[in-house]
This record gives sequence, C-alpha cells and structure tokens, in this order.
Amino acid sequence: MKSIFVCCLMLVLAIPSFCAASKEVTYKSGDETVKGILYTPEGKGPFPAIIVIHEWWGLNDWVKEQASKLADQGYIALAVDLYHGKVATTREEAHELSRAPSDRVKRDLHATFGYLQSQPNVKKDRIGAIGWCWGGGYSLQVALLEPQLTADVINYGDVSADPDQLKKINAPVLGLFGAQDRGITPDDVKKFGEQMDKLGKKADVTIYPDAGHGFQNPVNGAGYNAADTPDAWKKITAFFASTWKK
Repeated sequence: MKSIFVCCLMLVLAIPSFCAASKEVTYKSGDETVKGILYTPEGKGPFPAIIVIHEWWGLNDWVKEQASKLADQGYIALAVDLYHGKVATTREEAHELSRAPSDRVKRDLHATFGYLQSQPNVKKDRIGAIGWCWGGGYSLQVALLEPQLTADVINYGDVSADPDQLKKINAPVLGLFGAQDRGITPDDVKKFGEQMDKLGKKADVTIYPDAGHGFQNPVNGAGYNAADTPDAWKKITAFFASTWKK
C-alpha cells in the first residue's frame, strides 16, 4: 500500500473531554498487544460498532473526537492505535510512522475486528470501519480482509481498481474525496467507483470539486474546507444509519 505524502498538515489538538464513556482497551495481535480507546454510547446495548482508523499522524485527539462523535450517534467506536503509542507532530515523523509494515497493520486490524466481535454489547452483524488519509486506505483494507464487515467509509484514502481485490468486498462503501487531492487523484477515485459498479458492489462515491486532501480536519489551515466538511459528516452519519437501519 503506497504511502500518502500529501496528508494534511496538523498539530496535536487539545480537545475538551468527550460526552461518550471511554476507556482504554488492549487485546492480542499475534505476539503483540494492541491498544485502543473504546467509546460507548449511553443506553442499553447491544450496539453497532465501528473501527476508527487514524490518519498518518497517529491516534491523536482529532481522531479521538471523531470516535466520540460516532458514539454520540449510537455506535460503539474503537479508535485503534496502529502506531503502538507513537504520535507524529511533524510531516517527517508522520512519513516515517506511516511506513509501518503493512502485514503488521493488517494483522492489528484483523485483531481489532475480532475484539469487537467478542464483545457482548456489540451487534455481530453490524460492524463497520472508517478511516481518514492513511487510515482511509486501511479502511478499504479492512473491507478486503473481513468478509463479515457490513459498512465501510473511506475518507481520502488510497483506493484500488483491481477487480481481483475488490471482488472480496461484501460491505457497502462510502467514499469521500477531494478533486484537488494530488495524491488520491479524481481519476483514481473514478476508476475505483467504476470497477465497484462493474462488480455489482455497493459504492457511494463523492468527489468534492473544491476540496483537497485532508479537507475534513480544521487544523489543516487553508486545506480545511469548512463548506464541504459538514456535508461529509452528514453523509457519514446517514450512511451508517441507512446501512444498519432496523
């Protein structure tokens, strides 16, 4: 999986405490231990659950905020730490961390899916994934790895048009991209969407004309698109709600 060199520039945010109940969890991935933060909505479960996959910066406060917001929508959200405790604050650090071995990252994501399946308050047939930037690409990988995944959101992440890969996907996919993205180009995205259609897969792909890479993150400065971000969040929440409607 190719590295994304054009991810949005951001700093670690100081974000207020979240409304959803949260706790750190650990579980085994091969001979290693993976950590994550589990956000649980109020009320009585079981709940649908979402694997939340961070950008190339690591599990920072912005990603935690997204997980908390998803929990506020009624989903268990597990923000997984795929860098094993490391968080980048510079592009150079992020680039180095993003070179984590793909096999190990996929193993950790498989373990994360298994952890959620093992939880008594999780609806086993309603487990999804969402990721941004580097994590957007790995959100697609979860859909390729886990035939039981039932919803997948890719935010400006690496995509593929390889039919041999895409035929493995069973989950409906929502893809949100920027036409000004120099790494994940509109042409790449269109080929992905076209191939999904040919294979009879469910894929709802939006390319925002005025948005670039990382447009949903306000710390991206000029790259943040305040006009398109609310619409993207609306699409994300509507996608999970409609996919998992009762």
